[in-house]
Order: sequence, then structure tokens, then C-alpha cells
Amino acid sequence: MTTLEVRNLVKQFPGSTHSAVNDVSFELSDEEILALVGPSGCGKTTMLRLIAGLERPDSGLIHLNDKVVVSDSVFVPAEKRGVGMVFQDHALFPHLTVFDNIAFGLRGKKQSEVRTMVGEMLHLVGLLPLSKRYPHELSGGERQRVALARALAPRPVLVLMDEPLSSLDADLRTEVREHVRQILKSMRATVVFVTHDQDEALYMGDRLAVLQKGHLEQIGTPEEIFHDSDTHFVAEFMGDSDFLKGRVVSGGIITQIGLLNQEVDLPIDTPVEIAVRADDIDFEINGSGNCLIIERFFRGAFNLYRLRLDTGQIIHAINPHTKILPVGTRVQAYISAEHELTIFRDQELPR
Repeated sequence: MTTLEVRNLVKQFPGSTHSAVNDVSFELSDEEILALVGPSGCGKTTMLRLIAGLERPDSGLIHLNDKVVVSDSVFVPAEKRGVGMVFQDHALFPHLTVFDNIAFGLRGKKQSEVRTMVGEMLHLVGLLPLSKRYPHELSGGERQRVALARALAPRPVLVLMDEPLSSLDADLRTEVREHVRQILKSMRATVVFVTHDQDEALYMGDRLAVLQKGHLEQIGTPEEIFHDSDTHFVAEFMGDSDFLKGRVVSGGIITQIGLLNQEVDLPIDTPVEIAVRADDIDFEINGSGNCLIIERFFRGAFNLYRLRLDTGQIIHAINPHTKILPVGTRVQAYISAEHELTIFRDQELPR
């Protein structure tokens, strides 16, 4: 069953030369988490505010649970959409306890119901012992869980989360996102989760929607987005791809570091670019090799090498943390991928 349907949504702010949201369409199924991802200024937060009812689009349709909430003639206000929101700064009431913050969205219900529902949420997010504390007495991760519990307590049709983990430090962020996803799945919530962090999007989303300059570049499962990117931008943004130039020949593509044995449906001699990531490239020490090590970055579990080809192009390769080679070493690089790579012609045409 479809919970959310967005059709041809457009929003341009006064004075801007381009649309913040430009003809975007997608659907979201019951109990699905959609990670809305892209760089700063791509339209993620504007999209979320349009769905929430905090902004009105210039044109387009939004259906929520088969009801029209936005059209040329309809605009249902935010408070009547049955949507829960979790903000970047948590937006907790500092003068209310954890219990009362969660209970805030349950006004109008009987006290006995409120106690039961808040108790269930406190148990779910693991904060039952902290129910009488105030926000300033909590850690960042605990405040985030309170904000999530408050959004989920009224059992909203849809939960919208705007960069909810960005204020946490790296270690805590990883821990909290695991907990948050478990909570959302146990509640069978339907969620739009906004983030600029590629790793977070891949972890949180059942599907990802990648935005760039207001356009929806691609929507699909994490595996589809990562391994089979539709556009040059998606391949670059989702996984830090390098783009290796090549030319179609019989039996594959000839590149500066050898033959990629992968058939493509393009004419012989067509110039192409191959999206390669650091784990698709390997190299061996060779005094007459095709490239030079110009930098090494120690990442703990592995070394990331930056290689400069004789043409001047830069590519990257991962090697074990025990393999340490000095800058200036000449090596022979080659493609070592054990899967099909994404091929582009004229920088944007997908394979």
C-alpha cells in the first residue's frame, strides 16, 4: 500500500534563479524508510517541508494515505496531515521532563491513555529510567531518542526526519543511527529521512532518493544506487567514484591501465568514462609502470593510495593496512573489479 505519493512537485523561492524542487515525483510504500540524500542546497529540506505542510509548492500534487493534501486547489495545513517530525536540533521543550516532552503530542487524550502510550515509547527507546529528567540532563543520543519518541507517540501516518543525527559526534552517530533504525522498524513506521551523509543514507534507507539542484537524479535500493548509478553525479556522490577514460573496442573497453573485459552496447571507438572506486583498482610495484604513488592515507583497516597516471589523471586504490609504500614509487595499476562497472558516454549517458 502506498502511504505517500508526490507528483511533479515544483518550488522556487523569490529571487532564486532555479527551482529548489524541480518537477520531482516518487512514491513511498507502507513501512518503508526512504533516505533523501544529496549535497547542501540540493532541495532535501525544502522537499521535506513541502511534504510536512510547512511550505506550499508552486505546483504539483501530494497524496497522503490516498487523500490529496496538496494540489492547485487543496492545501491541508501541517497540523492536520498526521505527520510526525524530528528536527536536526531535536526541538525539545527545555522546561518539560522527558515524560512531558513525549506526552506533548498526545494532548486531548485521557490521562490514563497518555501514561500508557508514553510508557510504551519510553520502553521502546530505552529511556524509562530517565522519564523525570530534563533535556539539559541528557546526552545528545538520549535527547535524539526523546525527539523520536515524541514524534512516534501519536502514531503518525508518516515520520519526517531532517538531518536528525548531524549534531552528534561520529562514534555516537553510528551507534544512535543503528538504534533509531531498529526503533523505526519495530514501530513499522513509514519514514522520509533527510541526510547529506552517503554512508548514513545507505544504512538507513530501504530505498534512496538522490537529489541534485532540485532534480531527482535517481531513486532505488542502496545496492542499485551504489552499483548501477544512472548519472555521472550519482556515481560520483554515492561512493567517491573516479572516472577512468576509455574507448570501446572489440571485447570491451581499452583504458589507460589496460582492458576492461566488459561488453557494452556502444559502437567501436566510442569514447566513454568508467566509474571506478578505490576497491575496483589494484597495483603492483613496477619501475616502468603506468602510474606514480603521489599520496598515501592511512585509514586504520586499510591504506588509501592516490595514483597519478602518466596522462595526469588521478585514481585511487585501496590496499591492506600492512602494505605501506612510499610516495614516489612507480607502480602498475589495473582494474581488479569482480563486478560490472558503470559506463558513461559524454559524461551523462548511462550504459
